[in-house]
Amino acid sequence: MDFSLSERELELVALCRDFAQKEIAPRAPLAWDEGRCPTDLLREMGELGLLGMLVPEEWGGIGMSTVGFVAAMEQIGLADQSVAAAWQAHVTIGSLPLLLFGDDAQRDRWLRPLAEGRALGAFGLTEPNAGSDARGIRTKAERRDGGWLINGSKTFISNAGTDMSFGVTLLARTDEKYATLVVEKDTEGFTIGPKMRGIGWRGLDTRELWFDDVWVPDDHLVGDPDLGLNQFLRTLEVGRISIAALSLSLTQAVLDLATDHARQREQFGQPISKFQAVQFKLADIATELEAARWLTYRAASLRDSGQPFQKEAAMAKLKASRLATWAASEAVQIHGGLGYMLETPVARFYCDSKVLEIGEGTNEIQHLVIARALGC
Repeated sequence: MDFSLSERELELVALCRDFAQKEIAPRAPLAWDEGRCPTDLLREMGELGLLGMLVPEEWGGIGMSTVGFVAAMEQIGLADQSVAAAWQAHVTIGSLPLLLFGDDAQRDRWLRPLAEGRALGAFGLTEPNAGSDARGIRTKAERRDGGWLINGSKTFISNAGTDMSFGVTLLARTDEKYATLVVEKDTEGFTIGPKMRGIGWRGLDTRELWFDDVWVPDDHLVGDPDLGLNQFLRTLEVGRISIAALSLSLTQAVLDLATDHARQREQFGQPISKFQAVQFKLADIATELEAARWLTYRAASLRDSGQPFQKEAAMAKLKASRLATWAASEAVQIHGGLGYMLETPVARFYCDSKVLEIGEGTNEIQHLVIARALGC
């Protein structure tokens, strides 16, 4: 397996590392504390070309490989998980449905501004009564007067309510089938709820959305009107790789914090890094991180080479997200009482970690995907 990056991709990863350290790391904690999405940072990332990572240059992006995107994600996530979460949602499920299934007119109208960083993308799947059971969505789209009439609601939707959001690409039921439709911001009948508050990802804009007799013309239909669910699931496979990459970055961050603290904190006359109980925790995290990293990069490499990667993406997401929550807990333990205080970076990473086992398909769903691939 060769996960080498091109010279151009190495430069982009270095750009992400530099921006993350100099711009995101100092500013994002305040946004986390205030519970607001730092769109100023996202706009700056757009100006650098980073919001069009997986989109070809033809449509305003930079055409990076999936492996390159994972490497870049590791750098952004080290600085702040909320900014990285908003970024990965935009790059994957917020943009890819238009790239993979839209026509040229739709790509030029909606994908290009997303890739060029002039707008932020969102995808609406989850509903109050449908999350893991994607087929159970109730939002309805009916053909009406040369277009579609949409009624229903979505919840836990990221990036739809910021001052740079373009609207939402959503999945709706059409009789026994499913369709993907674009609803632009300020469309009549489209209501965006207040920002929701989670225990982590507090800098990520997450909201409820309501659709009351929202009418959109036929040119807002993305792809086949009967294959919307399949289209979304294909997009979600890429999203799982990005969540795995986000998990790697969190694990690396808490490992670095815990190691630095263990070297500095003294008890019983010596640094706690000298105690075997602490050493073994750090060694286990480092070993598991290396295993999860290889699994994630392999899934990304399979996508880049055009091979099936659904099972490997599910494995990477399952492994890396479980590792992140465990590693964050161990890192807090190593910090002791200090790690429990929200003023510390390790506490924020701890709060951010749990959602990694939930987003882009819960880990229970990943188990099902893997088991089915094994023939169960």
